Amino acid sequence: MEQIEIFEIPSPCKGVCQANNRGYCLGCFRSREERFHWNQLTNAQKKHVIKLCAQREKRIRRKMAQQQISPELDTEQTKLDF
Repeated sequence: MEQIEIFEIPSPCKGVCQANNRGYCLGCFRSREERFHWNQLTNAQKKHVIKLCAQREKRIRRKMAQQQISPELDTEQTKLDF
């Protein structure tokens, strides 16, 4: 039996709206397709995208820590692929 969703899942957008060279948003870590089609996704798909975003953020933070890059330096962050 599937759980009934009562509340809509909000967009993970953080208002940064800048993409790196691979098309991933530097604020929410969504791909172009995930951003453009957010409103057409089912709740299950939205949850999956949010999970992927969390994994991407974790991966980029780990890479930044290894390279000793400050997360506040957008110019440095744009050089990193995730």
